[in-house]
Amino acid sequence: MASGKGGVGKSTVAANLALALKAEGYAVGLLDADIYGPSQSTMMGAAGERPEVHGNQMQPVMAHGIQCMSMGFVASEKTPAVWRGPMASGALQQLLTQTNWQDLNILIVDMPPGTGDIQLTLAQRVPLSGAVIVTTPQDIALLDARKGIEMFAKVNIATLGIIENMSTHVCSECGHKEAIFGSGGGESIAQEYDTRVLAQLPLSLAVRELSDSGKPIVAADPDSEIALALRAAARTMATSVQNSTPDGPTINVLDD
Repeated sequence: MASGKGGVGKSTVAANLALALKAEGYAVGLLDADIYGPSQSTMMGAAGERPEVHGNQMQPVMAHGIQCMSMGFVASEKTPAVWRGPMASGALQQLLTQTNWQDLNILIVDMPPGTGDIQLTLAQRVPLSGAVIVTTPQDIALLDARKGIEMFAKVNIATLGIIENMSTHVCSECGHKEAIFGSGGGESIAQEYDTRVLAQLPLSLAVRELSDSGKPIVAADPDSEIALALRAAARTMATSVQNSTPDGPTINVLDD
């Protein structure tokens, strides 16, 4: 998963999609490729965990039945990665290639926002099955989402679909729905680039609280409307991956 813009919920969607794929019966890995701002160790409820190291291979940290790897597991929460681009790219390659991923069907990669060194390193070094773009309906987010799609197109990576996050706000008192960030943005960008909208997810206090507590909503409340929407998105995405899998490991890049 990748995003042209930060703050659209890419990491939250990545964690929940990984869990949705697991619920569909797949063996799933989750790689946090955000070297400067890793968050998956917290979102997956594994903050403070350290991977076991055998030789030069790290064992993935298991969280909610998902094989996970993140800079959050190898550095403290207060240690910044004050690195230039090549150092961050090198760290990503180590996390990817020196992790002993075990019999995965799908590896979800939670990318940092933007279209820089990390994205290019992954696109050039690893066979990718496709990108999932996470955006909000807001015009400024759609501008950056287009840049993400265009970047992947330049390196011959298909966009598997769009997930429109924060599509609506549902009042907790009366249930009224309001499109506070606009409407139709995900559909318009999907039509523009001949792809599909995999899911439209509401702005939800429960999702935020559960993510902060390390219990993503697909695991904590699997029968909720949001979890079921993510399960449907996971099924569609997995079908697309199976129809377009290149030689080599299966890696999905999700983009805001």
